[in-house]
Amino acid sequence: MMATLIDVRNLLALRGRMDAQQLSNELHLPRAMIDAMLERMEAMGKAQRIRQQATGCLTGSCKQCPDGKTACAQEWWTLR
Repeated sequence: MMATLIDVRNLLALRGRMDAQQLSNELHLPRAMIDAMLERMEAMGKAQRIRQQATGCLTGSCKQCPDGKTACAQEWWTLR
């Protein structure tokens, strides 16, 4: 059975906030499919993206990381 936008919405309502990988794992869908569904929900005004910048790297290696601090940043999704 394929999950729908309603399934994504219901899971976000139940959990409050989740990242895309958590949604992907819970609904057994590929990450690309979840990303597309979340972007569609955002465009419809039903979901909100929350970007949280990392205040510090646990290993202290963010300066050497080729992706910089964006690799440590988290992105959460909630309902509007």
